[in-house]
Amino acid sequence: MGVVTLKDALRRQKARTLRLANSFKGQARIKMSETAKRFVANTGSDELVKGPLTYNRDGMATTHNSDFMQDSLFAEAYALGKDTGSWGEEDIQWRAYVACWAADKAKSLPGDFVECGVNRGGLSRTVMHYVNFDGLDKTFYLLDTFEGLSEKYISEREKVRGIRPGGYEECYSAVRETFKGFDVRIIKGTVPDTLSQVTTDEVCYLSIDMNCVEPEIAAAEFFWDKLVSGAVVVLDDYGWTQHYEQKVAFDEFASIKGVRVLAMPTGQGLIFKP
Repeated sequence: MGVVTLKDALRRQKARTLRLANSFKGQARIKMSETAKRFVANTGSDELVKGPLTYNRDGMATTHNSDFMQDSLFAEAYALGKDTGSWGEEDIQWRAYVACWAADKAKSLPGDFVECGVNRGGLSRTVMHYVNFDGLDKTFYLLDTFEGLSEKYISEREKVRGIRPGGYEECYSAVRETFKGFDVRIIKGTVPDTLSQVTTDEVCYLSIDMNCVEPEIAAAEFFWDKLVSGAVVVLDDYGWTQHYEQKVAFDEFASIKGVRVLAMPTGQGLIFKP
């Protein structure tokens, strides 16, 4: 084993600190990032990723090609999603693009679109514009409490990781206004309690982002047999450290179903229905 210099040790510690900070979401990530930046500022000037960076937000920094952000269709779609206020001051272009890519793949398949975990509808609004949803003979089902997480579905392990009930402003009326005139069915209430209100027999696109295990696995189980061959499941929380319990649960779910989750550097996971 070679000798580890102080400089190397500091660089590794800085990298671990930044990864930990960026693994959280929302307000927790902001607070952790502030602490991490103070640490990094006091331990030298080495970059975690050698620049120039093409993308540096939402827990991800890269020098790789990011020209999808200059695509006019995606830019229009993302602007509509951001206008809903779903992401506050944050930007999540790469996550949104992954969802758009999945929806674009799914649009030619039979079946409808479903999103479990909607908040103010930013991601679904982005996806709808990107795939010209009005031109598809499909319905988009949007399921959410529209007022945050329900305490009864948060496990003790998740509470230890900082998952708390609520956390989001009530937004049901705003979501109804956003999707007025579209072929969208908005279903208010907790998953799994509302799943039976989704009456379609076929689903080609499923987005899951409910921030805790029980409702997410319930949704995956409910829709699995409805997913057509080639359908895409987008797991928004899969790779985030704060949501590690969800990763464990979906790895087990996928193994039982004979598939694997594709881990994305965005923190998402993808499942493709055989």
